[in-house]
Amino acid sequence: MNVAHADPAIRASQRQRTALVMMGGGARAAYQAGVLAGIARIAARHGLAHCPLPFGIVTGTSAGAINSAGMAVGAADFQAATDRLGALWHGIHADDVYRTGVLGVGVSGARWLSSLAFGWITRQAPRALFDNAPLDSFLTELFEPGRVQASLDAGVLQAFAVTALSYSTGRHVTFYQSHRRIQPWQRSQRLAVEAPIGVDHLLASSSIPFLFPSVPLEIEGHHEWFGDGTMRQMSPLSPAIHLGASRILAIGAASRQRPGWFDTVPSGGYPSLAQVGGQALASIFLDGLQADIERLTHINRLLARMPEAAGDTDGWRPVEVMTIAPSEPIEAIAAQHVHRLPRTVRALLAPLGGTEARGAAFASYLLFEPEFTQALLALGERDAAAEADAIAAFLYGVVPETGHAAVRATDPALAP
Repeated sequence: MNVAHADPAIRASQRQRTALVMMGGGARAAYQAGVLAGIARIAARHGLAHCPLPFGIVTGTSAGAINSAGMAVGAADFQAATDRLGALWHGIHADDVYRTGVLGVGVSGARWLSSLAFGWITRQAPRALFDNAPLDSFLTELFEPGRVQASLDAGVLQAFAVTALSYSTGRHVTFYQSHRRIQPWQRSQRLAVEAPIGVDHLLASSSIPFLFPSVPLEIEGHHEWFGDGTMRQMSPLSPAIHLGASRILAIGAASRQRPGWFDTVPSGGYPSLAQVGGQALASIFLDGLQADIERLTHINRLLARMPEAAGDTDGWRPVEVMTIAPSEPIEAIAAQHVHRLPRTVRALLAPLGGTEARGAAFASYLLFEPEFTQALLALGERDAAAEADAIAAFLYGVVPETGHAAVRATDPALAP
């Protein structure tokens, strides 16, 4: 192997401009931890495992925000950070995330059913289908905001950001911290706020609509209620670019639809509520990223033809993007593990069709059980290994012995 950019200063500069972007997907986000573990293996092969993250900028949304926080906390040692994140997903259980006891599930489920059936007489409207108070405690033990600030102060991390949607105003808000002063930005229904990121921000960003309750966050001197940042997120790559990225590795948690999967699932007549909900959540967690990458591809092509238009002073610059997404349908994996859900959760989802094969997509967002998350961790590692040459070239400037790196995934301007 040859190392392009052997000059440490050049490599450090490249790392500072490289961003990691992770989207949401509930329990599906275990896949991202698997990909990161695979990348750490690639780094180890080149003697770079215990170096700082290969990404100077880390952003996340929904469950991807929690994974991003894990990277930001351990920014000084990539291998240790991925080991810690992998251990979290390897042993996670549903009751680490939301209440699964008969009382907890029964109360929330009863409120939903009574609201649907007797909404005109119920006094207390349900806030969510599940109570995710356990996740609050779980994150409080794991997430140390002080370590994020220490990484920023030391310069091993340039910026960290999470995004959430305000139910109060409909605005997408990106909360961020940075090593150097970065001017907040504002676009149509999008706003950036510089603020120390805490557990509440992670809870808000990962609050899947209807499943988990919204979270109050302070903004501009008052409080607004926030939910999952993936909702209405039309430009998921935008925060990383605003924070200075010119190179982005985006790891999704939703499989791209492949022909054949839904053909293997019995139609069963009219779609169940879980089947409809699964498709709705898939559109929330997948479509925004793919659409943004397509837009960026067109901009890159335009700048290649009009180089005079490129320049940071004008706000235009080419941005390389590499994407990694599940190579196998996560729905199929979830269908094999739906029975692993706690009995109380299965009882709640069964009337909605959530325990059937055709409702597995919906159930997958709640499948915080080791057998399922371990399968996704393994899939993520395999997918990273399959792209090892392209990843090594993109993140570390390592050129394969063939003399060229795969361009398919790393340069959207050259994609078909």
